[in-house]
Amino acid sequence: MPEYFLPCILILLLLHYAVFLLVILNGLKKLSYSGPQNISGGFISIIIPFRNESENILVSLESLKNLDYPVNSFEIIYVNDASDDDSLDKLDKACKPDNVRVISVPENFSLNAHKKRAIRYGIENSKGSIIFTTDADCVHQPGWLKHMMQSFDEGTGFLSGPVEFYDNKSIWGSIQKTEFAGLVLTGAGLIGNDRPIICNAANIAYRRSVYEAVNGFRDNMNLSSGDDEFLMQKIRKKTSYKVKFCLDKEAIVKTDINKTFGQFFSQRRRWASKGLFYADKLLVVKLILIFLFYLSLVLMPFMAIIISSDYLLLFILSILIKFSLEYKILKTGSRILFTKEILKNFFITELLQIPYIITAGVSGMLGNFTWKDRKLKR
Repeated sequence: MPEYFLPCILILLLLHYAVFLLVILNGLKKLSYSGPQNISGGFISIIIPFRNESENILVSLESLKNLDYPVNSFEIIYVNDASDDDSLDKLDKACKPDNVRVISVPENFSLNAHKKRAIRYGIENSKGSIIFTTDADCVHQPGWLKHMMQSFDEGTGFLSGPVEFYDNKSIWGSIQKTEFAGLVLTGAGLIGNDRPIICNAANIAYRRSVYEAVNGFRDNMNLSSGDDEFLMQKIRKKTSYKVKFCLDKEAIVKTDINKTFGQFFSQRRRWASKGLFYADKLLVVKLILIFLFYLSLVLMPFMAIIISSDYLLLFILSILIKFSLEYKILKTGSRILFTKEILKNFFITELLQIPYIITAGVSGMLGNFTWKDRKLKR
């Protein structure tokens, strides 16, 4: 093997990742806030699947009860997915407006689909022409629904909204806030460039007719994750409707950070587990190349010791390009959507991101993780 072959491969991986980040930056620049406008659209169903959310369920209900939106224009459906704590009992006993319902998924309904089965059951028992989904551990601003709908025009088939972690003022909380903001901005930038890949099910909306036209979740009910991204990608590929991102601070949905590293890692493993199952195989190849770039960042210092000091220079160049472009993405995001808080502890977040992405990627592909007290294979 020629001695320059491996360095060329590493340079190509770097260039691929740099182009990926530049696409995100370009997409963020293309996004725009539509501003106040007349809201058009039909009846809205807000679907909230939950399992063992005793600590959060009443906080969720209280925030949704305070939505600044005509009460006769939407319904809220909490879908109990086999909770074995008192969250269902708390909801049943709570004072609820007439447009709030609580239902439970039948025990034998799509057994292996978990969260997707709860959303699917909620949709089948709803009447809205526009479906919103969110999570039971989220808090919504009074203007959330109104501002999301201001971005939902006649050509929109799928709308991704912003999600943010609360900052508990700890270093661990700040690291998660920064890392999660990066994921949200990555999804937003890719949507802005008409290359939708990732989004977050805590804040999405789509047309029922479009959901039905692409057969909803039926072709991936065997996977525990992907109720958001698989659907978004299918709508982009199979329909003429647009996939949009709501660039509006009033539409931000907030949720708590993961309290422990174990919870954080389990969540990221579950998210990583769906990457190889994307229908677009070219996209899968691109994700593998990104993974290999991260792996190269770990290997190059060792290669510098064993093979040649030139690999150390390539490592430094890769780190500088990665850090500078990702900082620019976060800085842009702090200006157009979030706050400067997402820039705190940037460098330590960047350093920790490298080993966690490699480990989560490998273990996510292998499956076997825990979510909501369930042991899942995939």
